[in-house]
Amino acid sequence: MTDPLVTLEVTDGLGLLLLNRPPVNALNEQLRDQLVDRSLEAQTRDDVRVVIVAGAGKHFAAGADITELETTSLADMAATVHRLQSSLGALAHIEKPTIAAITGYALGGGLEIALACDFRIVADTAKLGLPEIQLGVIPGGGGTQRLARLVGPAIAKNLLYTGRQVGAEEAARIGLVDEVVPADRTLDRAKEFAASLSGGPALALRAAKLTVDEGLDQPLETGLALERSHFLALFGTEDRTIGMQSFRENGPGKANFVGR
Repeated sequence: MTDPLVTLEVTDGLGLLLLNRPPVNALNEQLRDQLVDRSLEAQTRDDVRVVIVAGAGKHFAAGADITELETTSLADMAATVHRLQSSLGALAHIEKPTIAAITGYALGGGLEIALACDFRIVADTAKLGLPEIQLGVIPGGGGTQRLARLVGPAIAKNLLYTGRQVGAEEAARIGLVDEVVPADRTLDRAKEFAASLSGGPALALRAAKLTVDEGLDQPLETGLALERSHFLALFGTEDRTIGMQSFRENGPGKANFVGR
């Protein structure tokens, strides 16, 4: 039996979703399918409160397995691209905070995995990009859509049209990543950030994520209605009671929601 290509390790509320296909964690069919399974597991497990996605070894993920692409027919590719979008959709739809800890290369499908997360913490030596144009195609795992929503259409088109790689500092400057850290601190920093979120009110965190993600492409009035709905649903929860009581007793930012 071969070793799994995607694993989920859970410690103290943190789910570490690890891509493990050395040397560069290239995305093949098995990895994509396992990414769906592990994402669904992270979504349904009550002991997972925050998810970190990282690559085993030196690299996050250096894109699709080119050998697999070269041998795929046009008819089969229709099913393949659908599965690719489904696998990244499973990650994007985890209703908990998600953080990509990026080291080495995050290219093509690897960057698309990172784009499906809420936050991206990147090593100062990392390289990111969507080089598909150099193969005569475009990203098929949501890269065109999630990138443009994150950095704006002009910057997204620059990266998509050229297929160029950007370093960590430029990635931070254009809003592609949230934080740049020394390479040997990347996963530790992601865990620190995850810990700052894992003790928060799980129901309110879920509502905040869903409200932003679902309202992003809706007219403002529709988004406001969605916000009202989630707000009112939270108002009668125990998390809200704990938060209000702690605010009165200790001031803002002191509530302890661990275990909620």
